[in-house]
Amino acid sequence: MENQVAVGLDIGTTKIVAMIGRKNEYGKIEVLGTGKAVSMGVHRGVVNNITQTIQSIQQAVEEAENESNIEIKEVVVGIAGQHIRSLHHSDYITRPNAEEVIDDDDIERLKNQVLKLVMLPGEEIIHVLPQDYKVDGQGEIEEPVGMFGGRLEANFHVVVGQVASIRNIGRCIKSSGLGMSNITLEPLASAEAVLSLEEKEAGVAMIDIGGGTTDLAIFKDGIIRHTAVIPFGGNVITEDIKEGCSIIGKQAELLKTKFGSAWPGENKDNEIVSIPGLRGREPKEITLKNLSKIIHSRAVEIINEVFLEIKNYGHDEPKKKLIAGIVLTGGGAQLKHIKQLVEYITGMDTRIGYPNEHLASDSDEQLSSPMYATAVGLLMNGLEQKAKQAQKEKLEEKETEEVSKEKESIETEFVTEKQVEPIVKEEQDEQGEIYIETTAKKEKKPSFFEKFIHNLREFLDNAE
Repeated sequence: MENQVAVGLDIGTTKIVAMIGRKNEYGKIEVLGTGKAVSMGVHRGVVNNITQTIQSIQQAVEEAENESNIEIKEVVVGIAGQHIRSLHHSDYITRPNAEEVIDDDDIERLKNQVLKLVMLPGEEIIHVLPQDYKVDGQGEIEEPVGMFGGRLEANFHVVVGQVASIRNIGRCIKSSGLGMSNITLEPLASAEAVLSLEEKEAGVAMIDIGGGTTDLAIFKDGIIRHTAVIPFGGNVITEDIKEGCSIIGKQAELLKTKFGSAWPGENKDNEIVSIPGLRGREPKEITLKNLSKIIHSRAVEIINEVFLEIKNYGHDEPKKKLIAGIVLTGGGAQLKHIKQLVEYITGMDTRIGYPNEHLASDSDEQLSSPMYATAVGLLMNGLEQKAKQAQKEKLEEKETEEVSKEKESIETEFVTEKQVEPIVKEEQDEQGEIYIETTAKKEKKPSFFEKFIHNLREFLDNAE
């Protein structure tokens, strides 16, 4: 069962989470261990201090290992950051034989062709996501496998990131003594954890408000249509509170999570919170109205940035309409009244996305918090990969078994053919001695070297 255990590692700006899990008999995810560490060397989704990041990863991994009693060898990692961009690209392949049906290898060949695209200097393709296919000019095909055709075309959503950032993440993983089995875009992982198939079909925008970045993934007709990473998150709100109220970061974070609201109208003027002063200084008094005004102005800015991306996708067009609206997730989605603010600005239906749908019923309640959505999504990705690998290995084993069986049957036929001849001879001339002599002649032919030595001996004997 241990080979079906996978690990998701979410390297965030505020926290690093390692999650070990496996699927139970009902297909739900059973989390065996979770480790969480404060993220020290990551800024806005990008590693800017390798040593500190390695320490945080090791701490989170160690915690997860102790809880689950399983040694972690390889992980599925998420990537985000302002360097991530996406583009649309169309490509085609011409198949050598149009009489054969299209299979997975043809689609892989087409994807690999897109992966060879020349990007801007210092950029690398992270994901190649097919949108729809065309076979011999016939369009709007979702699944071309099994069809006949000579020319296979497809439209792709290509996700691109900076080589340096991807390598830095790889280096941190390697230096932590782990292997990297896959690297996934974080909004895709979060979407996997919190969205239902119906929502993806109807059209939905998933907004993951993290500490350093806000990630967006738009789905329509069950296919990913648009992705974006906005370089603002919950930490910017904390910074604003820190500056606006002249307090330290730790207190600002507590104020935001305990008393903060994204809707100023909800707080009365006489609601005041007192903050202890530093080193015996007088305590500070802050009105909750002022606090929510600070949060509101920054939250509006973040939502407007995201809404601009949704407009760029073209959700006003009837064919691109997002019927299921918006799903908010990530730590920032826990902010009071954020759902109402998003609905007010965008005019779209909004709900908070929890990753509990895919978790086993006996899972820790804390894990179904929106802040663990990415980690759960990465774990799901790892388990899916393991299942595919196991299936592939089974098929290969089956093929090798069939080949070896064929070989055996050919060999047996060959051996029986060889044995038939001497038996017939035995029946014909029932003289044992002659029979043995003939088999000996048939069975063993003298080698070139033996012939040479024999001739040499004869020559020497004659010379004497």
